[in-house]
Amino acid sequence: MVEVLERLGCETFMPEKQVCCGQPTYNSGYSKGSMKTFKNEIDALSSIDADYIVGPSGSCVFMIKEYEEILKDDPVYGPKAKEVADKIYEFSQFIYRVLGIVDCGAELDAKVTVHRSCHMTRLIGERTAPFVLLDHVKDMERIPLKNVQLCCGFGGTFSAKHPELSGPMVDEKVQNIVDTNADILIGTEQSCLMNIAGRMNRLGHSIKVMHIAEVLNHNVDPNRIKYLADTDEEVVPANGEGVF
Repeated sequence: MVEVLERLGCETFMPEKQVCCGQPTYNSGYSKGSMKTFKNEIDALSSIDADYIVGPSGSCVFMIKEYEEILKDDPVYGPKAKEVADKIYEFSQFIYRVLGIVDCGAELDAKVTVHRSCHMTRLIGERTAPFVLLDHVKDMERIPLKNVQLCCGFGGTFSAKHPELSGPMVDEKVQNIVDTNADILIGTEQSCLMNIAGRMNRLGHSIKVMHIAEVLNHNVDPNRIKYLADTDEEVVPANGEGVF
């Protein structure tokens, strides 16, 4: 992710104090116990006077956006949480909607299918940016995934607490992926990819799994990097109803 962003002209920093966004404990019901983690993350992200904050996972990005509401009554961390929330974007969302780039110059000669992130689409509200960027990767054929809107069954602690529900969900997702005959599964959420890849491995499927950042960093020709403003394309709305 850092290599892609720096190639696109961004100066990047990684705060040393940064650890976890606190989502696993917060979603498990440990709201008070998560406050220390939230505040540490806010301090870490605020330690650098950056214009934007970019994350590789929609679920983490949304958790950090939630800090604003969770800490709204805190006189010290409330304003800090709002500032962080206003700055943060998911990786592909940032490239397309903030930098205005449609082609990162990547090339990948393969048939691929794409798993769509629940947190990114339903909570952040971004359905289309990853697909726009992927459809500009040279020599890559994207095969639509049946029931792309369905969850893979991971859901953080959901898969551990409710394996009887999570198992059939990931099995259905894997079968839909296999049915595309794609060489590669691409996703924007590491946890989803881990869940799906683990199930495919146990079932003996050899489909490669890649995060979108890996794809956009593959065999890059910087001369092919293209801004939306330099094309005849129109901005695809984030909700993408009827499009993806």
